[in-house]
Amino acid sequence: MKQKKKHATTPTTKEWNVPTFDRINVASFYPMFQDVHVMIFIGFGFLMTFLKRYGFGSIGLNFLLAAFVIQWAILMNGFLNLEDGKILINIKSLIAADFGAAVVLITFGAVLGKASPVQLIIVAFLEIICSSVNEYICVHHLKVADVGGSMLIHAFGAYFGLALARVIYSRDIEDSTKEGSNYHSDLFSMIGTIFLWLYWPSFNAALATGDDQHRAVINTYLSLAACCVVTFAVSNAINKGGKLDMVHIQNSTLAGGVAIGTSADMMVEPWGAIIIGSVAGLLSVIGFTYITPFLYKRAKIHDTCGVNNLHGMPGILAGIAGAITAAIASTDKYGKSLYELFPARAPANGTELADIQSSLSGIEPGEGRSGVEQAGYQLLALVITLSFAMVGGTITGFILRIPFCNQPQSNNLFEDNPWWSLPDAEEGDVLVRMGDGSENSREMPLKEKI
Repeated sequence: MKQKKKHATTPTTKEWNVPTFDRINVASFYPMFQDVHVMIFIGFGFLMTFLKRYGFGSIGLNFLLAAFVIQWAILMNGFLNLEDGKILINIKSLIAADFGAAVVLITFGAVLGKASPVQLIIVAFLEIICSSVNEYICVHHLKVADVGGSMLIHAFGAYFGLALARVIYSRDIEDSTKEGSNYHSDLFSMIGTIFLWLYWPSFNAALATGDDQHRAVINTYLSLAACCVVTFAVSNAINKGGKLDMVHIQNSTLAGGVAIGTSADMMVEPWGAIIIGSVAGLLSVIGFTYITPFLYKRAKIHDTCGVNNLHGMPGILAGIAGAITAAIASTDKYGKSLYELFPARAPANGTELADIQSSLSGIEPGEGRSGVEQAGYQLLALVITLSFAMVGGTITGFILRIPFCNQPQSNNLFEDNPWWSLPDAEEGDVLVRMGDGSENSREMPLKEKI
């Protein structure tokens, strides 16, 4: 009797020996993980290429730092969240590692062109320790909500970087003539802006689930759109001659993604997201125009990329907006899902807790906080985060001043040449004609001839 040919079948979960829950997580989280990954390696990398003589350093060291940090962040997060004495690695821990990379890359923006590769690796190593401990305190002990990391990632990275920039400041930075952009470097920087702007909803929604994730995408989408429009309008209004400033377009258009981050998965309503994005755009443009020059002139805080305006102040705005939204959150509006967003608001025990757990099995006993109490903890987390960041950045800055760290001086500031093999002559190099002057002759830099 002829037997029917057996068709190949997809292995079952049991055959793969992978828990069903983990496989579902990969399927649902991987697309947003990939979006975040693109933001880290392409978005942040190209955004910082605006320096005309530091393009290799901007995108190359961004690549190095991100690759280093994702490994160190997995270990640090794992050490603080051991399960049966082991470090659990899954798709969520990879997303968290990318978030750790974002913290360091924001700080990198504050000292762009002013720190050696050795110094940057030291910064990455120490900052991940500080940020991981801060996150552990805020999330596990204070039980705050910050789904987009506006406080724990953006504000922390920005003010760690500003404190660091102040400590390593030297008069050479003020005297340098190499800082600045040109037409082509600004175009490259806009590539990073567009990638970040497109994928920011995934950044804010990556670790949310269900309806919360849907809200996070919508709120971020609307906040970014409003921020973009307001940035163009304000830039045009405050610049002489009514012209647009490319610095504003590259950076301030993204501030809405930061400002909505803490409350992205909360019910801020579409109009609320638009207001938050609009305020963020206005605040960021004002920051670039007035606050950054003031900090540089009065406090000697040289912020190369203006991270205070894109990540710092919008991060503080996000923390305040999150606290207000948390204060007015109630079961009338959220239903029992309120306790998924704010676990500490769940009852500590009793029949009410049992009723909640019968509908949402993942809810654990909370502290019975009120909305106002939760808002207070949200603001406390913001204060602790800023304190951790500034103290950590200051200490790290003094460590970087140790001679073996090889801090760039004078002509090495904002310059690729000390760290990279450059293929062609750059603008400003002295050119010497080689050959007999014929068509086959070529020009080369004087330094190469010597």
